[in-house]
Amino acid sequence: MTTAKDIMHPGARWIPAHETLDRAAQMMRDLKVGALPIADENERLCGIITDRDIVIGCVAMGHDPARVTCGEMAKGTPRWVEAGADVGAVLEEMQSHQIRRLPVIEGKRLVGMISEADLAQHLSDEQIKAFCTSVYAAS
Repeated sequence: MTTAKDIMHPGARWIPAHETLDRAAQMMRDLKVGALPIADENERLCGIITDRDIVIGCVAMGHDPARVTCGEMAKGTPRWVEAGADVGAVLEEMQSHQIRRLPVIEGKRLVGMISEADLAQHLSDEQIKAFCTSVYAAS
């Protein structure tokens, strides 16, 4: 059985909820990623910030990314998957919530992220087609 841990990109990093969006953008640049999980003071997942969130939700709205925190941008219930979850559970979580990146948690700690690129490398053509159809159909 292929698990989330098998297909994830290891080494994901949190950004604390109190950090500003300009710092998040710098971290994304340095890590060469487009999203960061947001952690509260107890290192618990409280959201995800994406490069698009920063541009659309902050800069395009006339706000200063040096004055808006990641925690202020976190919306909704954070989605994640256990490291031992099978690929079907990963796809279900991503498809049912129409998300393109999914944190992987093991022992209450962030161990990786699953992105569309990770799925493309590990899934069959039929699984990728089903994923794209469900995630992008209503986008």
